[in-house]
Amino acid sequence: MTRAGFSGAAAIAGIGATEFSKNSGRSEWQLACECVLAALDDAGIDVAEVDGFSLFTMENNPEIAVARALGIPQLSFFSRIPHGGGGACAPVQQAALAVAAGVADVVVVYRAFNERSGHRFGAGPPPFAYNPSTDQEYRNWINPYGLLTPAQQEAFLAMLYMHKYGATSEDFGRISVLSRKHAANNPKAWFYQRPITLEDHQNSRWIAEPLHLLDCCQESDGGQALVIVSTERARDLPNPPAVIRAAAQGVGPQQISMSSYSRADIDRLPEVNLVAEQLWRQAGLGPEGIDAAVLYDAFTPMVLLQLEEYGFCGIGEAKDFVADGNLEVDGRLPVNTHGGQLGEGYIHGVNGIAEGVRLIRGTSTNQPAKPVEHVLVTGGSPVPHSAIVLGTDD
Repeated sequence: MTRAGFSGAAAIAGIGATEFSKNSGRSEWQLACECVLAALDDAGIDVAEVDGFSLFTMENNPEIAVARALGIPQLSFFSRIPHGGGGACAPVQQAALAVAAGVADVVVVYRAFNERSGHRFGAGPPPFAYNPSTDQEYRNWINPYGLLTPAQQEAFLAMLYMHKYGATSEDFGRISVLSRKHAANNPKAWFYQRPITLEDHQNSRWIAEPLHLLDCCQESDGGQALVIVSTERARDLPNPPAVIRAAAQGVGPQQISMSSYSRADIDRLPEVNLVAEQLWRQAGLGPEGIDAAVLYDAFTPMVLLQLEEYGFCGIGEAKDFVADGNLEVDGRLPVNTHGGQLGEGYIHGVNGIAEGVRLIRGTSTNQPAKPVEHVLVTGGSPVPHSAIVLGTDD
C-alpha cells in the first residue's frame, strides 16, 4: 500500500475507557459497553450511527452482543484480528480501510476484559491450548521445556540479547522506571503517584530470569474503545482528529507465536522491521519524523528491540539510546507517556493507542513541550506484529 492508498483518509475521533483496576466488579460485557459509550461521547457521535466494529479474535464480547446492548440498529462491517497483543493496532488498520473504502462510516474498536480478576494470561496455557489443533501445535515444541508462559518465552530471547550486545538487567529496568515515572503523573494509571527507582526494579522478585516482576506488564481489568471516521468528518467533531497516516501488519519468516526459535537470529524481530518499512512508505517519512512513540511494553526487553527494528538507533545500541535520556518527555523520542502497560494498565495495547491520540491532541498528562505532529504506536512482539502512525490534521 502506498501513500496514494488509505493514508490520511480516516482518523480517530473519539477515545473512551473505563477505570483500570484489579477487580472491576462487573462483567466484561458491561466494561465493553461502558468504554464504547465513553468513546462515542468523546467523539460527539450518536450510538445509532455506529455501523462497524473491528476487534481482536481474543475479545470475549462479540460485536453483536454490544450492538444489542447499546441499541445499534445495524452493522455493515465487522472484522477480527488474531495474535493477541501483536494485533493491537491491526483493528485500527481494518477500520481505516473500511472507512476509506466507503464500507462503513463509523467504526468502533474496543478491547474489554477482566484479565486480573478473571482469566490471567500470565498463569500458563489456558484450557484451549491443549486442543489437538494446528493453532496450538507450536506448544508441543516449547511447553515440555518449561516455556509455559509469555514471560518464560520472552526471557529466552532476552537472555540471548544480553549475551550478544552486553545489555544488563539494569538496562531493562530503566524502561520500567521511566514508565512508572510517567504513570505517577497520570491520574488514570493504576500506579498513579507510585514511581519506582532502579533499585526497586533490581530488588523485585524474579519471574523468569532475566525478567524481574517489574519487567512485566500488569494484569488489568478494564475496557478501552476508539471511534474511527473519515478525516473529513472528524474535522467537524469536538476534538482535533488523530489522522491515521499509516497502518500495517507483518508476519516474518518462520513465524511462531512468541517463540520463533527456529530462526537464525532469535533476538531479531523481522516482523517488526516489515511493519516499519510499510509505515515509513505509507506515511512518507522515516523514524526521524516521529515525535513520540507508544511502544508495546508487555516486557521491558521488547521496548529495546523495537527501538532498534524501527530504526531509532542501531542494532545493539538501544541500551545506550535509553540511558542517554532519549525516551524522557523532553528527550528525542518521548515513549509511553501514559505509563505504558507497565504503569497505566494492560488493555492489550489499545489504551496505548488512546495515548497516541492524546499526544496528537496535546492533552497527555505528560505532554512534551515540543510540537508532536507524528506518533508511532506499536503492537506486541515477537508475535505477528502491527503498528500505526498517527498525525495532526495538516
